[in-house]
Amino acid sequence: MNLNQVTLPVTDMPKGVSFYQALGFNLIVDTPHYARFECPEGEATFSLVLEEGAEHGAVIYFEHQALDTWVEQLMAKGIEFKQLPTDQTYLWREAILFDPSGNKIKLYWAGENRLNPPWRVN
Repeated sequence: MNLNQVTLPVTDMPKGVSFYQALGFNLIVDTPHYARFECPEGEATFSLVLEEGAEHGAVIYFEHQALDTWVEQLMAKGIEFKQLPTDQTYLWREAILFDPSGNKIKLYWAGENRLNPPWRVN
């Protein structure tokens, strides 16, 4: 079994598409009601779907080894962050931001701790 994708609800498709392109994702499907992106590394994809009045509860995570540099580059493009890269007690370094529709995004680097934290169940 493999995870195919995550789909986020957005209230303004053009703003959503522009935002995720500014983060560095590659747009592979572009319609007025649906957009799909591929990550610049690996084979993961995610999509946006137009939903007026959508409620948000999910958090999407994007991993990058050079997290601090990536955040600096995004800030230079005008991307605003709720939290700059911060070391967490669960051994990940995370930055937090929100897309134009209010979806919470965490940019992070966990290294070996992503799949093999010291408390991993055997």
